[in-house]
Amino acid sequence: MQSMIDTLELFLTHAVELATILMELFGVCILVITAVKCFFMWIKDDDSIRLELAQGIALALEFKMGGEVLRTVIVREWAELGILGAIIVLRGVLTFIIHWEISNEKKEIEASHHLAADLSSKTIPVPAPAAPAGPDPSPVTQAVPDPAPSDATDPISPSGPKAGA
Repeated sequence: MQSMIDTLELFLTHAVELATILMELFGVCILVITAVKCFFMWIKDDDSIRLELAQGIALALEFKMGGEVLRTVIVREWAELGILGAIIVLRGVLTFIIHWEISNEKKEIEASHHLAADLSSKTIPVPAPAAPAGPDPSPVTQAVPDPAPSDATDPISPSGPKAGA
C-alpha cells in the first residue's frame, strides 16, 4: 500500500512540475508574441498599441500566476510556501494594476473615437452671401468732388501750418 502511495505522489509531483513548466512557457510565449505584434503596430503608428500590450502582459501574468499556484501543490517547506505566496501576491497586484490600466486605456480610446465621430458629423454652417437690398448692384463710379484744401488749417501739409492764419 505504501509503495502505491509513493508512486502516486511521484506521479503527481512530475505531473505538477510538467504542468507548471507548460503554464510558464505559455506565459512567456504570449508575452513574446504580444511584444512582436505590438512592435509592428508601433511601426504602423496604431493608436491601440498600449491597450494591446497591456492585455498581452495581463494574460501572460495570469498564466505565470497559474503556474505558481500549481507549484504550491508540491511545496514541502513553509519557507518555499512563503516565497510562492509572495510571488503570487506580487503577480496578482501587477495583474490588478494592468487591468486598471486596460480599462482606462479603453475609456480613452472610446472617448477619442466619440470625439472624432462628433467632429466628423458636425458641419460648420457657412453663411450664404447676402442679397443686395437695392436696385441693380452693378458697380457705378460716381465722382465725388474734393473739398478745397485749406493751407491754414492743414497740420499735415509738408510746409506745416501757415503762420499768418
